[in-house]
Amino acid sequence: MAALNTKANIEAPDEFYAELLSVHEGRSKAESDALNARLILLLANHIGDRAVLSEALAAAALEKQD
Repeated sequence: MAALNTKANIEAPDEFYAELLSVHEGRSKAESDALNARLILLLANHIGDRAVLSEALAAAALEKQD
């Protein structure tokens, strides 16, 4: 079983973040929320490992909400 990697692991993270922001430009809140949901499902499918996905859900739920 793989474990959730929470260490920095994205090549060119600043460029990825800029790309993520740009894909949301001009979208309504509902459209951005739907885009995020599709992205999450695509990445979850790519990961595939249910234990890792459950670990990610638990870790995300611990993050403080504004």
